[in-house]
Amino acid sequence: MADIAAVPLTPTSPPHGTLARAERFVWLTARVLEQRLFAHHFRDGAAGPVETALEAYRNADGGYGHALEPALRGPASLPAHTARALHVLDSVARCDARRAEDVCRYLTSVSTTEGALTAIRPEAALPAVRPAGSGDAAVRLPGALSATAPVVGLLHRNEVWHPWLFRATDFCWQAVESLDAARPGDVVAAVLFLDHAPDRARAEAAAERLGHLVRRERLVVLDPDAPGARSAASTAPGSVPGHTPGDRRFPHDYARTPDSLARAWFTDAETERSLDVLAAGQQADGGWPARRLPGAPEPAPAALLEARPIATIEALRTLAAYGRSLA
Repeated sequence: MADIAAVPLTPTSPPHGTLARAERFVWLTARVLEQRLFAHHFRDGAAGPVETALEAYRNADGGYGHALEPALRGPASLPAHTARALHVLDSVARCDARRAEDVCRYLTSVSTTEGALTAIRPEAALPAVRPAGSGDAAVRLPGALSATAPVVGLLHRNEVWHPWLFRATDFCWQAVESLDAARPGDVVAAVLFLDHAPDRARAEAAAERLGHLVRRERLVVLDPDAPGARSAASTAPGSVPGHTPGDRRFPHDYARTPDSLARAWFTDAETERSLDVLAAGQQADGGWPARRLPGAPEPAPAALLEARPIATIEALRTLAAYGRSLA
């Protein structure tokens, strides 16, 4: 394999800076899709190559599969894969109505009667569980906010309208406004919905209530210097290197950009300490550890390798959104 030094870097990039180290990691370990995404976000790359790489994961039913979400293996379309596809398209400003129509057709076929998407079934992560394009006609689980809200939020962000989206939006409102004891993953999903829900006054009121819940239930680490708060997954007993097994969340996990409704939940000092933790999470190889997908089994080595570049790009985007230097 050609040495990574052959990959052109911006002339002003310090060779040992945050971005240069992350770039080396991405080019050595990432799939083509994440390499194209990195180029788009940080090296002025075009959106077209990202779309081309993403197309390889799309199935005839309008959904996405083939381990697009690395923790879930096999070719079959799953809502989690489709959620990642929408996230990719949104990040390169290519989530248009035509593409969203195909996606919503698939989502309609796998949603509950109330329009909700179901949580991940562990057996769905196994290879060849069912043929690609066969739909989700197997066991239907109850709808889950964690699966539905991010998809609905992204579609609203891109001003998509579809019959399925009306039902799914109603489900999200009911689920968000009834949260009184939540897991961090549910709150993260709720924020992704509230940040883009059309009814802004209602979204702001719901977000304020969630912020109080997060602090009251201690669903966030506000003191990074507390014992165990900064413990790296790679050094935790029995953990997989490069993998964050727990559900410990910091302010930046909820407020991924400064304009998120969740940003108001935290003081400037709390946010800055959180970003310090995120910046310090870059590992010796230049990448960030991947968080375990809720409901998915312990990742195989191949899945972990594919997930870490995704986590790395997201960490860099969050730091950049808050104006942190990547040099």
